[in-house]
Amino acid sequence: MLRFSATMIRRTQPVYGLLFAVWCLIVVWQVVEHHRVQASARAAVTDRSKYIADITSSVIGSASFRGILFQDRLESALNRLVKPDELISAALLNATNEVVASVGAPIDPDAIRATRDRELWSERTVTFVKPVPVDLSAGPGPAGETNRPITIVPAPPRRESLRGPREDGCPPPPPGEPPPEDGRPPLHLSTSSNSPAAANFSAGETTATNRIERRPGRPRSGRPWWIPEEEFKTLVEKRGLHGLILVMSTEAYYRTCAQDLWLRCIIGCFASIAVVGLGLAWRNQAKSSELQVRLVRASELNTHLKEMNLAAAGLAHETRNPLNIIRGLAQMISKQKDAPTEVRSRSREIIDETDRVTAQLNEFINYSRPREVRRSAVSLGLVVGEVVRALGYDLEEKCVRLRVPEALPVIEADEPLLRQALFNLLINAVQAVERGGDIEVAAWKENSQGVILEVRDNGPGVPEEQRLEIFKPYFTTHQKGTGLGLAVVQQIVLAHGWEIECRSNEPRGAIFRITHLRLASTS
Repeated sequence: MLRFSATMIRRTQPVYGLLFAVWCLIVVWQVVEHHRVQASARAAVTDRSKYIADITSSVIGSASFRGILFQDRLESALNRLVKPDELISAALLNATNEVVASVGAPIDPDAIRATRDRELWSERTVTFVKPVPVDLSAGPGPAGETNRPITIVPAPPRRESLRGPREDGCPPPPPGEPPPEDGRPPLHLSTSSNSPAAANFSAGETTATNRIERRPGRPRSGRPWWIPEEEFKTLVEKRGLHGLILVMSTEAYYRTCAQDLWLRCIIGCFASIAVVGLGLAWRNQAKSSELQVRLVRASELNTHLKEMNLAAAGLAHETRNPLNIIRGLAQMISKQKDAPTEVRSRSREIIDETDRVTAQLNEFINYSRPREVRRSAVSLGLVVGEVVRALGYDLEEKCVRLRVPEALPVIEADEPLLRQALFNLLINAVQAVERGGDIEVAAWKENSQGVILEVRDNGPGVPEEQRLEIFKPYFTTHQKGTGLGLAVVQQIVLAHGWEIECRSNEPRGAIFRITHLRLASTS
């Protein structure tokens, strides 16, 4: 058996190793694929932020004029980009990373300072800080300033407030002319009275030369006319655009990662189940093949044992005949009157030993005989009565009291085999009890068809650790016993499909119980 187990282990170890390697490969593959999906989803968020940054840059570039951008128009345009599941908030930064204009949810200033690597991921959001990808130069400013950034200015005042004198000395716009909203000076069309075109125009001719003049006192830089020069310089320093911060939602990113993780876990679980199933299938197949080999060898051994059993039974039968001749000769010698006393004594010893060996041979032959059950309706009372009559001399010699119920049921059994089993149980009880002991035969219905039969005695009983051993061949607790009586009983019981067990008979003794006997049909 150990050799077969070692062989099976040697056969299954490479297969288990290969299955484990395949499982590890699948798990590693799923982990790598999950990281790839994570990176792809992360890149998608980053690409989306770049796209929004490009749109913001386009809005800034199209809405600005000569380095001026109105805050209300910018925020109105950027508000259209804010979506709860994508862009949470956006803000424009100056040179010192202070918020100049923002839309959406408020942005934590600490997040701006913490985003040193231009990207900060948190549990629900990701923050991107990047420069605005447009030409932020508004051209040369006053006093030779170059590369001035685009400046966000407040909305212009209402028209009614523009009719008074200006603080910078510039005249107010003429009546009937709307104030310029983009900081450009108004253009005026005038004619000169000294030119020939004016004379021709006054003479009624249809041709004239027009000249466009700029109103005196208008600023040539991009400064709005309603903002003083010093205030505009401060605005350029504090509200000049240098960067963009976007706060994106990571809901889609984590949702994609969670879905992919569940998918990878399901694939891993199926792979594990498949690997375990293949391993169990291989193990069962290996065990089945091993059992088939063992069954073939057991069948060969069983055939050999049957042949040995038949040979032993034949040898025992052939040995019994010479023993009968020896016993007969010993009896003749012991009956001769002129034989010495010592010869007669030796002859009786030969007779006793011959009887003992003959009894053992008879038990062996009986045990080795195949049990072919021929069932019929058998009266349990009649069989018990015959066995009691056969044991009458043994019962009287030890003064044993045997109690048998008057009405015993009729059961289905092989009558000769049942008689032999009861004889062995009762003779075993007679040998176990002391002189004047008690033996009882009891039977009752287990159910509508089942019957239980018991043989009880008040002998020394059977120790609990020996209650299974006593049914094995050649195991006996009696000095003169052969150890085959209860083994024969078990053979007969199992051949009928019954069961037998040994129990304790309180307060003293043993009980041999036979179960699953069936009542004979009355039809």
